[in-house]
Amino acid sequence: MLEFARHKTVPVHRYAAIYYFGGMTLFFFVVQVLTGILLMLYYRPTATEAFESVELIMTNVSFGWLIRSLHSWSANLMIFFAFLHLASVYFTKAYRPPRELTWVTGCVAFFLALGFGFSGYLLPWNELAFFATRVGTQIPSTIPVVGEWIMRFLRGGERVTTATVSRFYGWHVAILPALMVVVLGLHLLLVQLLGMSVPPPAADEARRRRPMPFFPHYALRDFLGWLVALGVLAALAALFPWELGEKADAFAPAPPDIRPEWYFMFMFETLKVMPGGSIGGLEYEAIPILGFGLAALLLLLVPFLDRGVVRRGRSPVFTAVGVVAVVYMVALTAWGYRSLAPVYAVLGAGILVWLFAWAIERHENGGGG
Repeated sequence: MLEFARHKTVPVHRYAAIYYFGGMTLFFFVVQVLTGILLMLYYRPTATEAFESVELIMTNVSFGWLIRSLHSWSANLMIFFAFLHLASVYFTKAYRPPRELTWVTGCVAFFLALGFGFSGYLLPWNELAFFATRVGTQIPSTIPVVGEWIMRFLRGGERVTTATVSRFYGWHVAILPALMVVVLGLHLLLVQLLGMSVPPPAADEARRRRPMPFFPHYALRDFLGWLVALGVLAALAALFPWELGEKADAFAPAPPDIRPEWYFMFMFETLKVMPGGSIGGLEYEAIPILGFGLAALLLLLVPFLDRGVVRRGRSPVFTAVGVVAVVYMVALTAWGYRSLAPVYAVLGAGILVWLFAWAIERHENGGGG
């Protein structure tokens, strides 16, 4: 193992900044685990106690408000960097042979991360989460044959009750983490065994330049990034504590601003524009749901579908499909919030990535001192 670590290297080229996104996602996942364990000491997963237990954490437990805010902010940042990591791997074609299984395990880990977000949203049992979960768990019921069963499986019954919050809690703190540890462990093992992929446009450059030793050079840079991320996370949690809102009332009318988490917003808006009715026994709402399921399956199978990158080293059709998908998700998210903030967030992230890549490139060329 020590011999393997001593000889492990990382390619150096102008796209090398993308290698840090995966490590950043892992960092926020670790924060999720640590803060989640602390929250479990006080949280009560029942409809009558969940809200009060979170309120207790935020008001009476020492630094409880900070732990909960760290947990909530790191959850969103983990999803954000997972999106960034997935997109960078997709557009640089890092899924091409022999890294097909690395891509598949990464996609499964990404879907599990979305599952963490969905199952964790209800746990505070506040008004917004309750009604959003009621809508979210109702949506699969339009799927033919298995729809009603999926809805009852998610809710633990016909309605969103204590059974639902108890079931979501079980998924959130036991089943999903166990699956994530296995999938993530396999993903990281494959990354270590197969090494980092070099984007086709940078292949010649990577061959000319001397690779960077993983220990200690790359590991220390990764660690420095984690320290910066920890500072940003602590600042967000301290300056913008995560709000609890009002306790859910199952008999109250749904609030007008009901909405899911931001990473589900494009799906939510797609479903909202679907008209009522059915065609051939299939409800219109089921069509985009089945479409999203099919898109997830195709995403998983990308390495086996994209043969152009194997034969020619490029695949413009897959790149174009990816661009259209990103534009669609950002546009629908902006439309859902009636704000251009999601567009600015994506542009800001792009600029930050470009500056980060530029700084690394300048340092590698000796211009950074």
